[in-house]
Amino acid sequence: MRIGIDAGGTLIKVVIEDNNTRTYQTYLSTQLEEVAAWLNTQPCEKFHITGGKAKILNDLLNCEAQMSIEFDAANKGTQILLKEQGIHLDRYIFTNVGTGTSIHLSEHDGQKRVGGIGTGGGMIRGLGYLLTQISDYETLTNLAQKGNRDIIDLKVKHIYKNDTPPISGELTAANFGHVLHNLDQTFTDADKLASVIGAVGESVTTVSIHVAREHHAEDVVYIGSSFHNNPLLQKVVTDYTILRGFKPHYLDNGAFSGALGTLYL
Repeated sequence: MRIGIDAGGTLIKVVIEDNNTRTYQTYLSTQLEEVAAWLNTQPCEKFHITGGKAKILNDLLNCEAQMSIEFDAANKGTQILLKEQGIHLDRYIFTNVGTGTSIHLSEHDGQKRVGGIGTGGGMIRGLGYLLTQISDYETLTNLAQKGNRDIIDLKVKHIYKNDTPPISGELTAANFGHVLHNLDQTFTDADKLASVIGAVGESVTTVSIHVAREHHAEDVVYIGSSFHNNPLLQKVVTDYTILRGFKPHYLDNGAFSGALGTLYL
């Protein structure tokens, strides 16, 4: 048995490979000591660690773990999952949407970090809580699917009402820019959360496609735990990526790319 761990800012992702069987587990970062206690029951040579909290986790262990740089681990894990899932890409951008967002160019000789943005799952959870007092992530994302962004976000079609816009009318002109025009409406928690997710998705995608264009890559692979139980985020990112002329890709268990990749570095 081999154990790969990506100890991130919000979540700890664990991949266990045993007799050609792979299992995936997730813990909150606040459960770091619980994970360490479990690892201390395993042979030291069997586990590999990466991520922003890898050093803290390693300090809780009875022996030194094998550690790797999280960007390299995520790149390796993404390559493995792409191959296993029959997606053949030689050169692409991969965007890791976790607590924040990190963007990388992946080529045959490795990865290079080419950008990042502070919007991601941390903003969805934090701003979502400030607007609705909902702290549970799945409750938040489930409710967001029912929201109406049109009364909160100002779209191009709202500005060019009764006229033909020069660009797609569905593009967002101003996130949260339609609120003061709809004060006679009731803004539900679902509406607010849908707009938060929309702002995050559009920001992440905008930076990703600018980087892709700069580096002459037409494919963007989106990974990260923020897509878990969040079809609205995936739809926003997919629609906007395609609208701008690029090809989006998603991976089953893509959030575990770092934990998987650290096993193979």
